[in-house]
Amino acid sequence: MTLPQHLVPSLDGVRAGDAVTVEGDEAHHAVVVRRLRVGERLSLADGLGRVATAEVSATAKRAFTVLVAAVEDHAEPRPSVTVVQALPKGERGELAVEVLTEIGVARIVPWAAARSVAVWKGERVAKSHAKWRATAREAAKQARRAWHPEVVPLASTDEVAALVAGVDVAVVLHEDATEPLTALALPSDGELLVVVGPEGGLTDEEVARLVAAGAVSVRLGAEVLRTSTAGVAAVAALLSRTSRWA
Repeated sequence: MTLPQHLVPSLDGVRAGDAVTVEGDEAHHAVVVRRLRVGERLSLADGLGRVATAEVSATAKRAFTVLVAAVEDHAEPRPSVTVVQALPKGERGELAVEVLTEIGVARIVPWAAARSVAVWKGERVAKSHAKWRATAREAAKQARRAWHPEVVPLASTDEVAALVAGVDVAVVLHEDATEPLTALALPSDGELLVVVGPEGGLTDEEVARLVAAGAVSVRLGAEVLRTSTAGVAAVAALLSRTSRWA
């Protein structure tokens, strides 16, 4: 059974035999909610590839200390996958972020597509972005990821097009596309990007804009998936054809 993971700001310079103290909300949740106890083994991660295996030596209400047994550096998974997720309604945004994090994406880009039902404006921009980041953080810990995903600020269509132009392979999921996702040639390294539209679908203008920037319009199959699940299905199909899932 894998060890529970806790996120810390940094593990720079930490070596076997060192004592590390975790404080704040992370420690409070571990000690009060999860009932962390002295002698329990766990892992600490900085979200940037370094993971320490450790044993709890002391606890308090908002802090716990561990003795590090080993430290391991993990290479960043390649190819890297970015998902541009059009804003879904209700809690489906957090669901999309959760499953995309669990499957191993490197970056999640919230997108204000033309037909997005949800709208981030005013104070809601910062609040919703913070909720997506918190969801990704907890999902990454649950998935025991060494590299945690980045959730970038809300993007416009112009910004999404710029992202498309800067990667090795970009796809736009579209129910009217004729080319299947599985027909694409994939690099063994590099950057992959998947664009997922909103509940109302992509406009012709959006598809044309992204294809002009270098994306390929593709379909997953005969079924029409929800925006909150289409991304994870596409990423799974792509990763199954790379060394990451070999």
